[in-house]
Amino acid sequence: MLVLTRRSLLALGALGGAQLVLCGCTDDGGSPDQERKKADADLPLRTRAVAATDQLLAGYDAVLAGPGAAQADRLRALRAEVTEHRAALATGLPAASATASASATAAGAPVTTAAQLAAAERTTAGARLADLSAASPELAKLLAVVSAAGALHAAALGDTAPVTAPAAAVPTPTASTPAASGSAASTPAASGSTASGSAPAKTPLPAAEATALQTALAAEHAAVYGYGVVGARQPVGPQRTDAQTSYLAHQAARDAWQRLLNSGGATPTAAAPGYQLPFPVADAAGAKQLAAHIEVQLTGVYAALVAATSGELRQRAAAALREAALAARHWGADQTALPGLPAAGGATPSPSASA
Repeated sequence: MLVLTRRSLLALGALGGAQLVLCGCTDDGGSPDQERKKADADLPLRTRAVAATDQLLAGYDAVLAGPGAAQADRLRALRAEVTEHRAALATGLPAASATASASATAAGAPVTTAAQLAAAERTTAGARLADLSAASPELAKLLAVVSAAGALHAAALGDTAPVTAPAAAVPTPTASTPAASGSAASTPAASGSTASGSAPAKTPLPAAEATALQTALAAEHAAVYGYGVVGARQPVGPQRTDAQTSYLAHQAARDAWQRLLNSGGATPTAAAPGYQLPFPVADAAGAKQLAAHIEVQLTGVYAALVAATSGELRQRAAAALREAALAARHWGADQTALPGLPAAGGATPSPSASA
């Protein structure tokens, strides 16, 4: 197996490094006054998110207080994570704003069962996406991460319906951010020419977005390679089928980012001739651990992509983050309350070694 060359951006075992590169590209070196204005603009968004989180916490309390609450231990664990979400969302809020949202809990539909709670998690996860376009880069990243966590919670409680943002919250695609079609970006007009017969002009991507997309593309190149190893180590059966499905999904994501970079006048990052695996993969258990590792690391890549982009592209990055988080859960990864952000102490969540 060839080892990753120095010209390549990352290896499978170092996908976490891409998070640092990608986060760095969002630093605009703004003045203290600019930073204060950003924080002020985020205040109503944070207040709204905290109010929605309080509704969820009230729902957890109502279900846990019910007679013979099923899955009590799981519910308590999920509630603890929601409490972490609230603390993160309330950062920077005045004390009065951070506590006043409790009165909003009565406005939501009553939650008395685990099924209703799962639906509330899914709905709230979608609502988190409504403020992505208006949020500062760092708040947008947090909102996308919390939305992904809400999707994980809903799935853990049995609700696997798609998480979608309110229709009015999704920006209209522009020339620089083609609309998604399934898991791939749409391409320019099929004719490839204007009325005069010349090739249509490409709208250059902003430098920060192009850099962020190149990082995401490099990560998907590595993921495609990794899933080739995962599939080869799985016996014929459901897990091999899952590996093949994931392999195709990451190929589609890779192709979508390549098309978007091409349409923005950038030369897409090429795949490396080979990648260094983060650990030996000799059997199905190791393959499952590798798949979990790939997806956990991709949550960080896509969380940073949310912060580096805007508009419809930011929504797509948030969707990719959510899908990576759900895939990591499928492969048995142990995740933090905020998938895509560093765990306490800066450590990256480790995938489970269970078969």
